[in-house]
Amino acid sequence: MNEDQKRPEEAVETETLDAGSPESEKLEEAAVADNQDPDPEIRIAELEGEVQALKDQVLRAHAEMDNVRKRTAKEVVDARVYAVEKFAGDLLNVSDNLARALGALPDEERDALTEAGKNLLGGIEMTQKELHTVLARHGVTAIDAAPGAAFDPNQHQAVSQIPSDQPSGAIAETFQTGWKIGERVLRAAMVAVSAGKPS
Repeated sequence: MNEDQKRPEEAVETETLDAGSPESEKLEEAAVADNQDPDPEIRIAELEGEVQALKDQVLRAHAEMDNVRKRTAKEVVDARVYAVEKFAGDLLNVSDNLARALGALPDEERDALTEAGKNLLGGIEMTQKELHTVLARHGVTAIDAAPGAAFDPNQHQAVSQIPSDQPSGAIAETFQTGWKIGERVLRAAMVAVSAGKPS
């Protein structure tokens, strides 16, 4: 049999496949399938691991965003509360001067004042009271440093220790009023601490 008489089946077998033909694409897919991992369980485990890693990333991103939101909200609140801190600190000297002016006149001499003197004294007292009201409206309040109150080193500054009728370690006397804004101390109260009853 000469070459011209070859059977059509053999002729088909010796033909080369054109790139892009359907037969060529099927062969490429088969080759790719042969190169893939034959165990689908391993591939499922890999995909589950990737899903878990992505879930962790999303949870961390949400947690970070929540932290940023809380931090920002706290900063806004602090800015509102402590915005007047420096101004309030400067006003404390005014309050001290008013207190000194009122303390300069002993109680027994107040009755001897003329009508004009009593009006002046009443005006100073009203000014001091209004100042304290305005300070309180903005979160600035006096620190409790009354005789007998417990000494707190975070809020009180001990300048001396004296014998007194107050329990040992308690505040015996206040020399200067302390102030705080919110939870921050603007100025510690200047006090004397009791050393106990005199012997």
